[in-house]
Amino acid sequence: MAKGLGEQNREWYARYKDDVKKEGKAFFPRAMLHDTIMGIVVVGVIIGLAVIWFYDADGTEAGVLGPWYEDPAEPGTTDFIPRPDWYFYFLFYLLRIFEWPETVVIATVGIPTILLMLLIGLPFYDRRRERRPSRRPVAMVAAVLTVLSMGVLTYKGATAEETLGSTLIADGVPNEWAEKQGFVGNQKAEAGAELFAATGCLQCHIYLGLGAGNLGAPDLSEIGQTNDVAYFVQYLSNPARFGNTVMGSYSYLGQENLAALGAFLEASKGGEEPDSR
Repeated sequence: MAKGLGEQNREWYARYKDDVKKEGKAFFPRAMLHDTIMGIVVVGVIIGLAVIWFYDADGTEAGVLGPWYEDPAEPGTTDFIPRPDWYFYFLFYLLRIFEWPETVVIATVGIPTILLMLLIGLPFYDRRRERRPSRRPVAMVAAVLTVLSMGVLTYKGATAEETLGSTLIADGVPNEWAEKQGFVGNQKAEAGAELFAATGCLQCHIYLGLGAGNLGAPDLSEIGQTNDVAYFVQYLSNPARFGNTVMGSYSYLGQENLAALGAFLEASKGGEEPDSR
């Protein structure tokens, strides 16, 4: 008759106690001492590297481990595309797969939380002593699929192409928008088109087929059919006032630039001739 799980656990525990008595390798304090020593070594190496980095470098002059700091960050730059650290690339790309806002919670909360709970619960629902990979097909298949999926998502996230505003301007894309939307000669709208390309709006929005379409940001190709310049200026100044807590404020651009962006958005009617005003 097969032994119950409780009886097996008692036998294993008794065997463990016998091994401890014979070989003297108790978890406490032997294993804990080893972990403590290793932890001290790791922390010591980190502190040592930090000391070498600090005293070997001199301001912006690089030492063996690099400089203290580089050129100050430019908050007004339009050529920098923020990206996460490489170990978050799989989550970064996972967000591109799910549509905001209906399913994005699956990528940001659902999948990572489920996988984490399964990992935390592993010692409780898998209590067998067998640890040979060949005898654990389910665990091995799950591990291989997890590694493969994270590897593919990391690669896709690392190689995902982003659009730089300076590249769009150099390629004459704002002029193409003006021709397609019919606001050639409208100086404010043309200036707004260049601002729209330069300020990174396409990192979230889509305009005439260009852009990322992230975070549920709408396609703005025909946005001019819905509102006027004054509305767009107010919206860009404080999106939260209109219930948009995802988009940041563009009030730092100043009223002149906001007016240009508003004129551009108001002239964006999906290729229709704008009203004469």
